[in-house]
Amino acid sequence: MSFLDKPAPRRLVLDDTVPLTAAIQASQKLQSHTEYIIRVQRGVSSDNSWQVIRRYSDFDVLNNNLMVCAISLPLPPKKLIGNMDREFIAERQRGLQAYLDAITQHPLLCSALPVKKFLDPNNYADNYSEIALQQVSMFFRSDPKWEVVEPLKDMGWRIRKKYFLIKNKVQAKERYLLSWVDLGPDKFLSDKDLQSAMKLLASLSSPYMYPLLFSSTSESSALLIRPFSEAGSLRDHICKVKPRETYLKKYGNPKKSEGLELAHIQLYGRQILEALRLLHDGGLFYGHLHASNVMVDQGTCRLTDVENGMLGVPSVLRPAFTHFRKINTTESIDVFCFGHLLYEITYGRPPANVPVDHYPTNPYTAVVSVLQSILSTEACKSGMPTVSQLIQTPLFCHVQLQHSDKVQIKVPSRLKDALKTAKDRLEKRLQGEQRVLHQHRRLTRAQSHHGSEEEKKRRKILARKKCRQSTYENEDDVSVRNNNNSGSGASSPPTCPSSPTPPPSTGDPTAPPPPPPPTLDPGVTQSRSDGPGGGRTALLSSIQTFAKGQLRRAATTDRSGPVL
Repeated sequence: MSFLDKPAPRRLVLDDTVPLTAAIQASQKLQSHTEYIIRVQRGVSSDNSWQVIRRYSDFDVLNNNLMVCAISLPLPPKKLIGNMDREFIAERQRGLQAYLDAITQHPLLCSALPVKKFLDPNNYADNYSEIALQQVSMFFRSDPKWEVVEPLKDMGWRIRKKYFLIKNKVQAKERYLLSWVDLGPDKFLSDKDLQSAMKLLASLSSPYMYPLLFSSTSESSALLIRPFSEAGSLRDHICKVKPRETYLKKYGNPKKSEGLELAHIQLYGRQILEALRLLHDGGLFYGHLHASNVMVDQGTCRLTDVENGMLGVPSVLRPAFTHFRKINTTESIDVFCFGHLLYEITYGRPPANVPVDHYPTNPYTAVVSVLQSILSTEACKSGMPTVSQLIQTPLFCHVQLQHSDKVQIKVPSRLKDALKTAKDRLEKRLQGEQRVLHQHRRLTRAQSHHGSEEEKKRRKILARKKCRQSTYENEDDVSVRNNNNSGSGASSPPTCPSSPTPPPSTGDPTAPPPPPPPTLDPGVTQSRSDGPGGGRTALLSSIQTFAKGQLRRAATTDRSGPVL
């Protein structure tokens, strides 16, 4: 029975690599201090958000905990007098917001435990060092040949992984590295299959794999023992730091880091590619390649923490490759991570952002060509090359390896099926997360475009055009209606407001007859109607016709009147 058969009291399956964003929504004055209300969100979903209340002194404590990384952070200075003024509080709130943006967007600080506790105290309240020590103590009681030399505090970036330097009582001079890690959200192997996979890795013998001496797993955690390398990792070589120092101190702001020579870039790159090809051919998934997981042992690079994919812990580069939907398989993840590592060993620092389309001046054109095939915008959108294709590039194809014997991983058929199923589920979760992130980016771009000044101006111009067009259409409708009304009344006699209406006849024979209408020469009328004044001539003709009709009616009335 394993010493870890009893599960831990509480297992929290949380992806620590999902970024946290923080926004100060308001401030409130109390008797002697001011509190700031912060809205914290995990990922892109606003449903996964909460509020925390912090004082300036809390920000100051956090900043003191992060000073070990030697990174300059924009924390507003203290002020003892006048710190309750409204203008000062508003200015300090803006400064604290800039501080939160700086730490949540920094690739190292965003995953630091002090930052997680500050923004998410409920999910990071456990003392992981104490939990790890309890598990290690149980292990020592079950196997008393081991003894703790010293705990290696915060040697790695993972919050839920702790390290101890131990020794074997039989071989007191040898030092070993014991690591305890909590299982992650991508653990899709059953407990039995996971134990079989760990035994397979312990039996694996390859010049490009760092040996795993012992492993034990439970429902919630795993314990592993490896040889301790005083030479440190590949990143320790690049940054020229001591391997036992804390992660933030070593890599936060290294002063002496520099890239490797071309010969070492070619040799180390080819060795790492051979290790990846071995894993891919054996059906094992990795996804955790970076410079801290490559040990340098007498001129040979050897991958370590190969079991991380099976334990389900998330990759440190997950926030980077989640943005690219073409990087959706474990093989493409390994290639993307290799490009990230190749950039670091070339320039002495990891890329600030991915994709990378412009590179610092470098005499190694063959290196830049490989980097462009992995880290460029086109590569991230169209897909990654394969490991075999990278090996065939001019940068690596002519590298002579000391260990040319090909090693194969023989995986039992039952375990192979279980690994394939776990791999598919891991990729499915990644693809679902990429889909949600893609939809969020599209919505954000649409909202940003809709609220931009250029778009507002365009909408105003469009609204004016529609308004003018509507006005023109209304005028056209009125004109059409007038024409229709004019056509329907063509049979009625035309009227002219300027022509006098003759008074009605009363039948009196003594009344003088109405004056005769003015006469016009027909020839003149015809010529005027054909000329430019034809409208006025037509009007006169209508008046003349109307007057003749009135005379005829008057004559009829006179004939029918009484005879005296």
